[in-house]
Amino acid sequence: MTSSRVVIALLTEIAWAPPGVDLPTWRRALAEDVVDLLSTLAAAEPAIAVVRADRDLAAAVAWPGMPVYELERATPGNALRAAAADGYDMAAVLAADAPDLPGMLIGKLLQPLTSRIAAVAPAHGGGLVGVASRLPLPKWLPEVDLDAAEPEEVRAAAPRRAVVAVTPGWHRLRGADDLARLDPALEGWENTRMLLTTGNLGHLDRL
Repeated sequence: MTSSRVVIALLTEIAWAPPGVDLPTWRRALAEDVVDLLSTLAAAEPAIAVVRADRDLAAAVAWPGMPVYELERATPGNALRAAAADGYDMAAVLAADAPDLPGMLIGKLLQPLTSRIAAVAPAHGGGLVGVASRLPLPKWLPEVDLDAAEPEEVRAAAPRRAVVAVTPGWHRLRGADDLARLDPALEGWENTRMLLTTGNLGHLDRL
């Protein structure tokens, strides 16, 4: 291991896909783009976390040599504990439906850990894009649900609110309204972009 920091794509189930795209195809495109983003990070190792039923998905999108953590339940807490067991002392877990997340914002999620114990990045529309923590995982850190948790809930669980940093937020693709947040001028997210611009979809053409 060449770094004490790892960023983990948590490949959970998704509940929505754009009209004309089936859920498995959409989920794989999102996962591929998030994993591709992690592979470009210079300051942290990339990894994937899945439940056993999704090992095939992880194998399909992982880069050579990328660790895949098999979890009993696909939660950020379980992913962070897996990273701790692998010897890392800082880790971030990202939602798998933010394919155009800028690498700079991932860095901003990790950077506070030099002086804070944890950090959270809010998602537009509620929930979180990611959570990061020093390892081993502090006992007070709650079991975070990226779909439902809010930064204030995590800060309220801490011994002092200030030990949890709130970093800049970003959007996730959880519904039709979220497509309008995509910026076609941003680099990356090629697999998601392809699904949104091919066939009879034309979603990006209307942005």
